[in-house]
Amino acid sequence: MFIADNLAQIIENINISANKASYIGKNISDSVKLVAVTKNHSVLAVREAIAAGVMAIGENRIQEAIDKAQGLNACVEWQLIGHLQTNKVRQAVSLFDMIQSVESERLAIEIDRAAGKIGKRQDILMQINVANEDTKFGISAREVMSLGRFISNLEHVRLCGLMTVAPFYENTEFARPIFREMYQLFMELRDANLVNTKVEWLSMGMTNDYIVAIEEGSNLVRIGTGIFGQRQY
Repeated sequence: MFIADNLAQIIENINISANKASYIGKNISDSVKLVAVTKNHSVLAVREAIAAGVMAIGENRIQEAIDKAQGLNACVEWQLIGHLQTNKVRQAVSLFDMIQSVESERLAIEIDRAAGKIGKRQDILMQINVANEDTKFGISAREVMSLGRFISNLEHVRLCGLMTVAPFYENTEFARPIFREMYQLFMELRDANLVNTKVEWLSMGMTNDYIVAIEEGSNLVRIGTGIFGQRQY
């Protein structure tokens, strides 16, 4: 039952934070989507989360997602939130409803090619390394519009927004300027009205910082530990 209890508390926090964001004018969608990150958690735990109301599953690794999808046989949305290598694109496109970690023209082209082969239009987010951390994947803030324009010309890819992984801070207030900059980038991309895009998701915020992220405009949060507890390695 602790998963259901954790989920209820997180949803309450999300609603409070979303109301605060709306009050200051950062209402970029009607609601905030919760993606439950299930890396290294069992199928039984994921099944319990789905029974408690989880509707979107986020996975870092493709093979783990494939194994879980087969074990669950549940009608849920699957999102890839981890780094995607080009040699894994075909598998990713066949499974995931959303790929959040697109960071190059080459990767976008491979996704477009794979999606075209199965008659799919793949929803994606561009991953932004807004803090310019050497250990993180993603493009820089100055590359957002150029990559966005490139992706908008691909037939089998639909750009749906931006994603970032903020640095970990014990005091999450230190992450606020990063989330604020991401919100501005998101609004610039959305207001550009690029063809063949549907820019609606700003994915930022995890277990330690999702409240601040939502207050600064996030409408998609990726939470694992807060729902499932510590990962089982």
